[in-house]
Amino acid sequence: MIVADTNIISYLLLPTPYSDSVDQLYKLDSEWVAPTLWKSEFRNVLALYLRKEMITFEQALQFQETAESTMANNEFDVSPAQILSLVAKSNCSSYDCEFVALAQHLNISLLTQDKKVLREFSSISISVSDFIKT
Repeated sequence: MIVADTNIISYLLLPTPYSDSVDQLYKLDSEWVAPTLWKSEFRNVLALYLRKEMITFEQALQFQETAESTMANNEFDVSPAQILSLVAKSNCSSYDCEFVALAQHLNISLLTQDKKVLREFSSISISVSDFIKT
């Protein structure tokens, strides 16, 4: 089981330079969890793809449905106190700290490509390529 940040979820479903490695990651460990925030962030990714005309509205709806199906029953609420504690100790956004807090709470790795998160929370976060190597 891993905590997957929204970008990792996006790379699994949308065409990106990271899609192949994230597909490989999913084959290694398909039990992904995330804070409930991931849905709003994912819709933001879809909004960007829509505005850049990289996908159609119908495709956006399908991607949202697929993402929700993939993450069904694997969403968690995270303690605001824990999130703010992490914010106070780092330069990461509260959004990023939600994923870190969940990983800490469940004592599992956070998979991310976010360089700041990887640097500031190196004890719990790992990149896709490093996870695949292990």
